Amino acid sequence: MSLHLGAIVDALGGRLEGGDPQTLIERIAPLDTAGGADLSFLNNPRYAAQLAASKAACVIVAPLLRAQALARGACIVTDDPYAYFARATQLWARAHGLLAEPGIHPSAVVHSEAQVDVSASIGPLCVVERGAVIGAHTVLKSRVTLGARCRVGARCIVHAGVSIGADGFGFAPEAGSWVKIEQLGAVTIGDDVEIGANTCIDRGALDDTVIEDGVKLDNLIQIAHNVHIGHHTAIAGCTAIAGSTRIGAHCTIAGAASIVGHLTIAERTHISATTLVTRSITEPGRHVTGAFPMDDNAAWEKNAATLRKLYQLRERVKALEQQLQDDSRARKP
Repeated sequence: MSLHLGAIVDALGGRLEGGDPQTLIERIAPLDTAGGADLSFLNNPRYAAQLAASKAACVIVAPLLRAQALARGACIVTDDPYAYFARATQLWARAHGLLAEPGIHPSAVVHSEAQVDVSASIGPLCVVERGAVIGAHTVLKSRVTLGARCRVGARCIVHAGVSIGADGFGFAPEAGSWVKIEQLGAVTIGDDVEIGANTCIDRGALDDTVIEDGVKLDNLIQIAHNVHIGHHTAIAGCTAIAGSTRIGAHCTIAGAASIVGHLTIAERTHISATTLVTRSITEPGRHVTGAFPMDDNAAWEKNAATLRKLYQLRERVKALEQQLQDDSRARKP
């Protein structure tokens, strides 16, 4: 199924220039592989060189690149090409029936005391336990487990293999063994949340683990009991967040970061890949680590530059020490 350029602009806005609204678009494609019936986009000016060579029928661009785009053909001019592209993919998925249909797959197991909105979609082999709540237009892909009394809001997408509401890791030491602490809380997930495949969100020990509205979680993330993640925070894959940590709104956490328990992360904090966060972050900013502890970005870059020269510095110190010894021996009678 194709869409006319004019229909795309009517649905999403922007300004079509240098092209015919009746042009049929057969797919959305990258600049370098797009063909004569494809829609593409250019968000980063660094890739402007690809624009002239692209065979796309139409390219989504910012006003700054309008002239370059028109020199090669049709373009849609918009203030935020990347967001426009994202909405175009959503429009395409709706038009081509790629979105999940409401209903419960016959292989899913849904407890009679769970509440599932009639507009929600529950995929194959899902398990929805007693007292769980699923909001409007939420989609659970295959093999998702939603534990007892856990709640997922409206318009969420939960990908394959996600576990929501497994017991948190809580044990009390006693005489050389461990006594299990029953996890009496649940998990509360807000609206418009997306959770990547095989991510695990543990239920709280007493109060709930909370994921606020608009949070985006990648694959293979571990969120321990009683963690609280603020609205519209995005976390990349393989991140691990230990128990009772509070992460503010509008944060970004890159892949394979690790955050120890009982910390507070300020709103709009940006944590880079593989960062080990061992203390609370009270002021927003970029925090990076590598082979040594977390620091703010500017200080980390200076330390990293010094580390690369460490061997040379050692050799210089050894040479200076040797020179001092030689001078000292020369001065002796």
